[in-house]
Amino acid sequence: MRQQSTDRLAHPDEVHQIHARITSGAGLDALSLRTADGASVHAIVIGTGPPVVLIHGSGSPGLFWLPVLKELETIRAIAVDRPGFGLSDPIAAAATPTETAVGWIERLLDALELRAAILVGHSMGGLWSLRFALARPERVTGLGIFGAPSLPGTQAPLPFRLMGTPGVGALISRQRETPKSVRQFAKMVGEGDTIGVHPDMVDLLVAAGNDPVSVRALHEEVHALISPAALLSRTGFRRRACITDADLRGVTAPTLLVGGDHDPVGGGDVARRIQSLIPHAELNVLDGGHAPWLGQPKQVASILVDWVQRVDGDRT
Repeated sequence: MRQQSTDRLAHPDEVHQIHARITSGAGLDALSLRTADGASVHAIVIGTGPPVVLIHGSGSPGLFWLPVLKELETIRAIAVDRPGFGLSDPIAAAATPTETAVGWIERLLDALELRAAILVGHSMGGLWSLRFALARPERVTGLGIFGAPSLPGTQAPLPFRLMGTPGVGALISRQRETPKSVRQFAKMVGEGDTIGVHPDMVDLLVAAGNDPVSVRALHEEVHALISPAALLSRTGFRRRACITDADLRGVTAPTLLVGGDHDPVGGGDVARRIQSLIPHAELNVLDGGHAPWLGQPKQVASILVDWVQRVDGDRT
């Protein structure tokens, strides 16, 4: 087991080993960054062209983007591990979830030496990217959102409602992750038929679910996002964590929305309403759940590359 420093918890060797096995021979470059607060941020990089920073969701590392990353050749895709997930250091939360997200992404872009960037986020990573775009619009040249929670019309899926429920969440956190539990979770978020196509992703999520550093990071952000009365709530989200219609109208970056038509967070109708609120947004609703690239990696890659090239062309 890797030694833990006095101020930072370390990810187990098993997590490092699964990352090394999956990335070996995949044409990915590993990138280790040190941000201004001293935290280590891990990323994987593939492709050449305009840089795009991909930010993953809750409970999964940046490597969960792998099925679509392998299809991205004409953009420089930088898939980062958020704090505590994957191989990145955990960090102390700021006063609010928004301050945590904005501060971390700002330090990340500084470490990448990017004055501004295209951000593409999935689920919680989409919410972080959106919060950053609202707070630092001058540093976001394009905003991609895949199924972000707590936007108007969205709802927390049952597994996250359970995790956010006092007592129940603590019990869940003590359960060991297995391939069976990963497939059950995938089914609950609309990807029961697709996760099995990617056995490496099942192994990756099992390792993440048994990593105490990642589990702690997951439950901390679930606590910040999910209402303690989530099982009785219409949306399941804490009111202070929700993005408003007015927030979406304030997005200035060109925005790409990609959603699955049976995503329990919000399907096609919800995605279309969100698109109507963001001034410069385009929408692609695909046959899929919460992670539509699992079933359609080539189509998602084509959509993403086309949009990035248009955004980068307009900027230059």
